[in-house]
Amino acid sequence: MKRRSFLAGLLPAMAAPSVVNGFAVKPMQSSPFLDALMGYAMDNDRVLVLIQLNGGNDGLNTVIPVSNFSNYFNARSNVAIPEKKILKLNGWNSIGFHPSMTGMQQLFNEGKLNIVQSVGYPNPNFSHFRATDIWMSGSDAEKVIPSGWGGRFLSEAYPGFPSAYPNATMPDPPAIKIGSLATLALQGPLANMAMSISNTSSFYQFINGVQDPAPATLAGNNLTYVRTVARQTQQYSSSIKNAASKVTQQVNYPDKNPLGEQLKIVARLIKGGLKTRIYMTTLGGFDTHSMQVGGADTTVGAHSELLKTVSDAIKAFMDDCKQLAIEDRVVGMTFSEFGRRIRSNSSLGTDHGAAAPLFVFGASVNPGMVGQNPEIGSSVGIDDNIPFQYDFRSVYATIMENWFCADPTTVSSVLFRNYQSIPIFKNGVCTGATAGPLTDPLADPTQKPADTGFKVGPNPFVSQTRISFSAKFGRVLIQVIDATGKLIRTVVDAEYSDGNYSVTLQGEQLPAGVYYVRFQNGPAQMVHSVLKVRG
Repeated sequence: MKRRSFLAGLLPAMAAPSVVNGFAVKPMQSSPFLDALMGYAMDNDRVLVLIQLNGGNDGLNTVIPVSNFSNYFNARSNVAIPEKKILKLNGWNSIGFHPSMTGMQQLFNEGKLNIVQSVGYPNPNFSHFRATDIWMSGSDAEKVIPSGWGGRFLSEAYPGFPSAYPNATMPDPPAIKIGSLATLALQGPLANMAMSISNTSSFYQFINGVQDPAPATLAGNNLTYVRTVARQTQQYSSSIKNAASKVTQQVNYPDKNPLGEQLKIVARLIKGGLKTRIYMTTLGGFDTHSMQVGGADTTVGAHSELLKTVSDAIKAFMDDCKQLAIEDRVVGMTFSEFGRRIRSNSSLGTDHGAAAPLFVFGASVNPGMVGQNPEIGSSVGIDDNIPFQYDFRSVYATIMENWFCADPTTVSSVLFRNYQSIPIFKNGVCTGATAGPLTDPLADPTQKPADTGFKVGPNPFVSQTRISFSAKFGRVLIQVIDATGKLIRTVVDAEYSDGNYSVTLQGEQLPAGVYYVRFQNGPAQMVHSVLKVRG
């Protein structure tokens, strides 16, 4: 077969990925979340930067529950951070950061970092692949949705893509993924919706017109031909190069920091004028089953190095955005497919768990922590998990409503149901945003804000107990979760008027043990532990 005939049949199949000067261009997928983002965000130039911490980050050693330190330490004494080494945060005595996170400590103290505590979903899945798909698609744990929240948004926002694009309205890639691994969040059902930069080195080769030499073989000649065809047909190459060429000076990013290298490119392209709305970056290595810490010194080791990489990279990126005068346009969010269990294992590590904190950073965030420290009992089982306090889709909903200014009705449609927004952003970022300032909760994690009236008693209980709460007009959701994170029962899921209420939790059929009662009413979301005992 002649080379040209062979390539003519091969090229259509190579649309995902194609290669331009060593620069991989891959299809990206859609999402209702992103549909709303783009549909309602065209009037502004705001950007969302996603940072995936691949492998399942240990949230308890990231944001350390100082207010319940003794139980935290007892549950994981071989990996726990010593209390004297925990980084302190201005105005917050109930939490602290891992000692390697000095960069993010500075951002928190500057008022540019928000912590959303105990983020997860009902019935968590502990497979890396499935859990990642759930986060990327925005699906329930029991449902498989074949599209991602990034791609569905883009395909709705840009009908007819790619044949009608680039155009005067959108001359640039709608999204950019940095990293060679495909992601469901940015995978489109029909077309290549965005560009993917396979690695940071190839980006600089690309903008400088340099490519790795092809080998002097028949296969190398074919590779050169494919590269030429791909380069000629790549619609966005000039806009990427033009944007990159406009920025010649940036702050110093940390050396040998793979996340920092990705974020440096993101800052350069945003400042360069790209209209790209979503950037996605990735850092792997968070599956810390063993040697998470350095033996005798728990402040060093694999997890410490990972957190330092993340912290230093985000701090440099935010400093860069400030000096490039794009700080007000950019918000970033970290996420991981799950957290780790409360108890450590005998291999100086932690196993797959449920909920964990995530970070939202930027000049427009409401600084502080949303939610309460996870409740950790004095006796923790090997399979016990942190129950989720905030559904990850509430975070998505908040970004849509209070960063991209989407209509709440649209947000509910995008996410398939109503996920209440939470106070991640400052007042006035979008019209109608009502988030007040966040303050440090009481050191006793069992105490709840008085205005919710949320309490459960008797506790312990034998057969039944009463759940009392004060509702604001709107939806009230009360769920019972077991110690592994599994949703056992939905006690209340209904609309309530303002007032004080109580309901009975019938527990005759529940096995004895610890359970968590999760209360949600608008931005008020919290968790109470209860103990069911034998009669």
